[in-house]
Amino acid sequence: MTKTEHYAVFGHPISHSKSPRIHGLFAEQTRQRIYYAAQDVAADAFKAAADAFFADGGKGLNCTVPLKELAWQYAGRLSERARKSKAVNTLALQADGGIWGDNTDGIGLLNDLTLNHGINLLDSRILILGAGGATRGILAPLLEQHPACIAIANRTLEKAETIVNEFADAKLSCCDYAGLAGRQFDLIVNATSASLGGQLPPLTDDLLAASGCCYDLAYGNQATTFVRWGMARHARKSLDGLGMLVEQAAEAFALWRGIRPDTAPVIALLNRERQIPNSFS
Repeated sequence: MTKTEHYAVFGHPISHSKSPRIHGLFAEQTRQRIYYAAQDVAADAFKAAADAFFADGGKGLNCTVPLKELAWQYAGRLSERARKSKAVNTLALQADGGIWGDNTDGIGLLNDLTLNHGINLLDSRILILGAGGATRGILAPLLEQHPACIAIANRTLEKAETIVNEFADAKLSCCDYAGLAGRQFDLIVNATSASLGGQLPPLTDDLLAASGCCYDLAYGNQATTFVRWGMARHARKSLDGLGMLVEQAAEAFALWRGIRPDTAPVIALLNRERQIPNSFS
């Protein structure tokens, strides 16, 4: 009989994580024998905890806040998308004992936007709010969709400028929030954590173009403040990040197990449990 192999998600805090449930559903669907747990790991304990996990036979890790940059440093080898983003959310033990680092956040967002919700990014005007690690993780896949432009808005302009300079793409620009005056966008992505606390950056009412869409990387059991902002401004779709969470998990699962699960029934189940219709999630 094939033995059960161990995987985990590290983060701090981590008790709210839906990842064990998601990977459990994936394993059931694909008939894979795995055990997946959540472990609270602070930044200063990450290396020791990761060393112990792999030494004890662990096969793969997901890493969330505040560990993605540390996981990037920990990995012995990096995917191209991880190298560009300078953040890793997936670690995989390789046959020779090396640790592979990948970032599946960007492709997770892209799959949710384009495959699950039919949002076409070609020639679109995209705005990303925030200039942290989450923005780094999604930029390369968005640029590969050939948008007309991507603007990064952040309270501290220098942080946004650093990202723009590193990615060095002609379609990429940045500004502070005051610099958004008079501009409109077809897709606005909230990559800050502010909306979970009921806060929003200072956004003008005319920022979203007619038939534009909003997407919050954060998610909760209720619509986030940013999702509600988009709905109040008649966004064609105003979505939260649960679909992205499931899609990025599916990419990690495929990296580890060599089989990609069907995400649609998992997303639908999680939405039913939190009583949010698919059109708003």
